[in-house]
Order: sequence, then C-alpha cells, then structure tokens
Amino acid sequence: MTLTQTIHAKTTVSMTDLRRNPSKILEIAGDLPVAVLNHNKPEAYLLSAKAYEALLDLVDDVSLIKTIKSRSGGKTIKVKLADL
Repeated sequence: MTLTQTIHAKTTVSMTDLRRNPSKILEIAGDLPVAVLNHNKPEAYLLSAKAYEALLDLVDDVSLIKTIKSRSGGKTIKVKLADL
C-alpha cells in the first residue's frame, strides 16, 4: 500500500542537490518555500531568512489576536492620555 503525502511548496529539491549547491537553491526559490525530499518524500522545508521572519511575524500576530480576544468584553478602566 502506498500512502501519498502533500507537499506544501511549489518547488522541490533532493537532499543530494541541496548538498551540492544550497546557495543556488535559495537564489532560485527567492522568498518561496522549498520542499527538501529524501527518497521522494518531504523531509524538510527550506525558507529564506526573509520568509522565515515573515512567518514568525504572522505567528506573533495570531498570538496577539488570541490575547486581544481573551481580554475583550471585560471591565474597562478610564485613563487620561497624560497618565500613560
């Protein structure tokens, strides 16, 4: 029985090709993810520093949204701008 796996990237590279020239792979990919395949199965995903930072920002935003939602609807306190 063969199981299929979803690959969450439009670009793929083998482990062998990645070892040969990782800089070229990153150059070709730009800011898009690259699926690194080992025996034709996704083993890892490679991201540029810029894409990784954007992903971390998104995770942070989601965390802040959860905090905001958990605090909304509660008791409010009136403050003056000068007190901040």
